Amino acid sequence: MDIFSVIAFLGGLAFFLYGMSMLGDGLSRASGGKMEKILEKLTSSRIKAVLLGAGVTAVIQSSSATTVMVVGFVNAGIMKLNQAVGLIMGANIGTTATSWILSLTGIEGSNFFLKMLKPTSFAPILAIIGAFILMFAKSEKKKNVATIMVGFAILMSGMTAMSSAVEPLAEVPEFGQILVKFANPVAGVLAGMIITAVIQSSSASVGILQALCATGNVTYGLAIPIIMGQNIGTCITAIMSAIGANKNAKRAAAIHLYFNLIGTVVCLILFYGINVFVHFDFLTDAIGPANIAIIHSVFNIFTTVLLLPFGNQLVKLAQLTVGKHEEKEVSDEMKIPVLDERFLERPAVAAEYSYVAAKRMAYLSRESLLSSLELFDQYDDKKAERITELEETVDQYEDKIGSYLVQLSSKTLSDTDSRSMTMLLHCIGDFERISDHAVSLMRSAKEMKEKDLHFSEHADAEMSVFRAAVKDIVDTAFSAFVTDNVKEAKKVESLEDVIDDINIQVRNRHVRRLQEGRCTIQLGFILSDMCTDMERISDHCSNISAYQVQQHDSEYDPHAYSNEIRDHEDFRQQREKYRELYELP
Repeated sequence: MDIFSVIAFLGGLAFFLYGMSMLGDGLSRASGGKMEKILEKLTSSRIKAVLLGAGVTAVIQSSSATTVMVVGFVNAGIMKLNQAVGLIMGANIGTTATSWILSLTGIEGSNFFLKMLKPTSFAPILAIIGAFILMFAKSEKKKNVATIMVGFAILMSGMTAMSSAVEPLAEVPEFGQILVKFANPVAGVLAGMIITAVIQSSSASVGILQALCATGNVTYGLAIPIIMGQNIGTCITAIMSAIGANKNAKRAAAIHLYFNLIGTVVCLILFYGINVFVHFDFLTDAIGPANIAIIHSVFNIFTTVLLLPFGNQLVKLAQLTVGKHEEKEVSDEMKIPVLDERFLERPAVAAEYSYVAAKRMAYLSRESLLSSLELFDQYDDKKAERITELEETVDQYEDKIGSYLVQLSSKTLSDTDSRSMTMLLHCIGDFERISDHAVSLMRSAKEMKEKDLHFSEHADAEMSVFRAAVKDIVDTAFSAFVTDNVKEAKKVESLEDVIDDINIQVRNRHVRRLQEGRCTIQLGFILSDMCTDMERISDHCSNISAYQVQQHDSEYDPHAYSNEIRDHEDFRQQREKYRELYELP
């Protein structure tokens, strides 16, 4: 084996890793993050969690990605530590899917259909079809499918290149002598662990082992401990992701490590303990890719069955290792729990949770605004303090969500997610401004309370109608945003038009009362400030709804939206309905 063979092997490995990444990304985008979202929701029982973890990992082709996601869920407070145990166990089973796919390279036979089952036969066909679709298709779904096809073809090409590069080693006696040294169980485990830790993929390290089978020098005695060690090495990714996370997230990473470590130790003791008495003759036989896949699956399934009843003990062990929970408790409002940087590696998931965080921000902003409107009917100091606290919280939400969305924008997003993130960037600014106006309204109510000021009967009646209309537009806009109801969002603009008219009428009537001496300058300033705040709140609601409509229909220009919609009969009918409902007395 010369330098060119080494280069060919490394090139094949590069293709293999890139193909695996491309395949996983394509599968993840095709699922739209739904697979990962299922991890959060369907973990009520440990057995169900195991099956779920296995299924999701088989789809996204990475146990490391699944465990990192689980660490993120635990860190975010979305998932409890006990729920994470089953998912981690299932991820180890799901990762064996890749080895089964790679084992297809060992299919032999002259039959046409058997030949077509070999990746070397059908992978080029997939590559041609996938490349054609990527070049000419406009549909995002078709492009995702094409990415999966091309990714698989590249992965198999890498596998073939590695196998071809190592075949000459069969004629090199020194290579066989080196491999014999790793037949020692401890050395084999260490080798598998180190290789997997370096490339951060157990699937890739198993693929390398399957490629080495082409030399004929890989025996069962060599492969078994290496496979066991690979499961320990893959823990490095979750451990690295837990750096800087809270204690429970670190415990989740520790559970992953302990599960694989204990499973490996137990299996080594059992297997080689039995071997002392039975003497397995097959340990010196050459192993093929399919048998490696079988051993990989049997080991992970056996370990899961063995340790599943001891899930709670694994949690306790992780708690003892990492330490007692002494972290400072933070209010649920301030946590913004779902924005974990670990999700950024799965953009579809990060996009979904960005929307969840924005919804939470919307609830807080709405609460602040509605509370401020209530102060004019009955002032309450505690409610006023709550409004100030909410405004500070909303400010922090805007900063954190905005920063997160900027990071997310650098990732590869689907067209749908990209439009959604653009909408959120605009909307969180409007939510923040609404909470600012809520504080301004609170201060107006506070000033009236402290100075014992009261509007005239007519002015009070007018402002009550004004406040009712603003409450309605906030409820409509925010409900449409939270439920993603475009039909409801389109109602906002007609009510905003009515509120603009109410604002003008209230101001004109106020000027008339001033001229007639039925209102004071001091009350006039307060009324003017209130009108300004409420009119601008309706403008922000209009912005939120316009961007929501634009997200679903890219032809809509949010800036021209308010003018374009006025040509619709539905708008005119809805506006007349609101005018009758909020007619000033």
